[in-house]
Amino acid sequence: MSEVHEQDRTPGGGAARPTMRDALVEAAFELFSERGFEQTTIDDIVSLAGVGRRSFFRYFPSKEAVVFPDHDGCLADMTAFLGAADPAGDPVEQVCDAARLVLRMYAGNPAFSVGRYRLTKQVPTLRIHELSVVWRYERTLAGHLRTRYAARSDGALRADVIAAAVVAAHNYALRAWLRSGGEGDVGAAVDEALQLVVDTWGNGAEGGGGGGGGGSQDDEVVVMVARRGTPMWRVVQGVEAALEG
Repeated sequence: MSEVHEQDRTPGGGAARPTMRDALVEAAFELFSERGFEQTTIDDIVSLAGVGRRSFFRYFPSKEAVVFPDHDGCLADMTAFLGAADPAGDPVEQVCDAARLVLRMYAGNPAFSVGRYRLTKQVPTLRIHELSVVWRYERTLAGHLRTRYAARSDGALRADVIAAAVVAAHNYALRAWLRSGGEGDVGAAVDEALQLVVDTWGNGAEGGGGGGGGGSQDDEVVVMVARRGTPMWRVVQGVEAALEG
């Protein structure tokens, strides 16, 4: 799954050419690199791309959205993947496999992914937008799990907790890779993180009490306290800041 470039074929079946959507993304990141995100306007982007404002809004609802051009497609792929999952399979393994679709998207274009990560770290509005994207992935995973655990008295709780764990494990490994500049085997790192979720919550762990002994006495515990009514993105932001610190 490509990170940025969805491409058209020429009528004769020749070499692929970038779409207008690609041109807008490339123009935007070129300007963000030169001028900064806040200093770049939508008019600047469409001017460099050689298109009109109407064309921009046909593909992206905002300047923030152009930084994340691939997530809608990945979310659609995830939804389809889970919809086709074997009803007899382990639902925890299934949502972990679905999370790997996101990894594949990032790993498909390391340079773009690292550049976006660095830009997002610098711009608070982009961080907020990213959190909303993460929340959509988490809700999709939780929806699949809620269906599979519908017969359990704790089904909704279990589904939401596992979905949050999958996202946290995936993002822990992914962000370590992004911070390194895209060095190392991110696939192996994500596999290791997601295996912890499977070992704790998967069918093989039923009745096992979450298993353990895997951690050391030096492991740290992060406790997050928030006022009732605090937006979920703010809670997630606080936890991630603590983990990354």
